[in-house]
Amino acid sequence: MSRPKLSAQPRTLTGKQVRRLRRDGVLPAVVYGHGVDSRVVQIDAREFDLLRRRTGRNALLDLSVDGDRAVPVLVHGVQEHPVSRATLHVDLLAVRMTEELTVDVSISFAGESTAVDKLGGVLLHIRESVQVRALPDRIPSLLELDITPLETFDDALHVSDLKVPEGVTVVTDGHETLARVQPPRIEEVAVPAEEAEEAEEALAAAETVAGAEGAAESTDSE
Repeated sequence: MSRPKLSAQPRTLTGKQVRRLRRDGVLPAVVYGHGVDSRVVQIDAREFDLLRRRTGRNALLDLSVDGDRAVPVLVHGVQEHPVSRATLHVDLLAVRMTEELTVDVSISFAGESTAVDKLGGVLLHIRESVQVRALPDRIPSLLELDITPLETFDDALHVSDLKVPEGVTVVTDGHETLARVQPPRIEEVAVPAEEAEEAEEALAAAETVAGAEGAAESTDSE
């Protein structure tokens, strides 16, 4: 099965100078891992963003630097701008296809929860990712968690409830909680001061009447 291809060029600018690259639509990156010397490179920012949208997280690519023989790399880390979410830097990990890797994989929450839809609860994501171990070409981009079993506020879903494809081992403890539903908050309705005062006067008047009636009954009985 052919892998997506990515081209890169050697990079000479480092440090604060990389801002010039980003302004020109060039993305700074670093390549390291098996079979290659750690080196700084640059790639076309638009090409990488389009490739990432097609492949998702933990994408396995064939990387060629300056026209050299392509090597398999994993998109191991992506630094993004905190506001614009634009890609700022990429870590590319050269891998051996016969050696398993341990990586973080995001969780995709799917399905409908009765505790949310019918009881008005709020779905809580206790964890957003888990660690898995697999061969480079078996690493999933996402792991799905079906939230349908969350029918009450006492229910919870754990790592062991994830749908895990063949060839993938979840490293994170299977007993760890991934999701549950929080009951809706009951907000106290503030009573206007005038209404509160009227209520207090009405209560006092009722107590006065009750007291008078009690006294009359006591007199009659005598």
